[in-house]
Amino acid sequence: MNIFKKMKKNDWILLGIVLCVAVVFYVVRIFSADKSPGYVKVSIDGRTAGTYDLSEDQEIEINGGTNRMEIKDGKVKMIEASCPDQLCMHQKAISLDKESIICLPNKVVLQIESRDKAELDAVVK
Repeated sequence: MNIFKKMKKNDWILLGIVLCVAVVFYVVRIFSADKSPGYVKVSIDGRTAGTYDLSEDQEIEINGGTNRMEIKDGKVKMIEASCPDQLCMHQKAISLDKESIICLPNKVVLQIESRDKAELDAVVK
């Protein structure tokens, strides 16, 4: 049973609209992202373990050596992990605000934070 043969004209139109909206949101996110290097926040088991500037190339050992991250050219990448699946090492390098690399077995989260963080999210009168 082929699902594409059962789709009608309106189904294809809806699919096209959804894909167009997704592409527009992706393009807006890429072009509106903060281009100046921010910092990476390292959390272990939900607690902040450190913050590191993205403008300085360095390698940092995390969680007593269970993980190691590399900051290079304003991007962060997990280069070593003691977890069995090592999925965190296969994720792409991150550099945009709110992007993250997560190592679930070792409970390590790397998250990019912008330098230009606003103090207020909204003002209500």
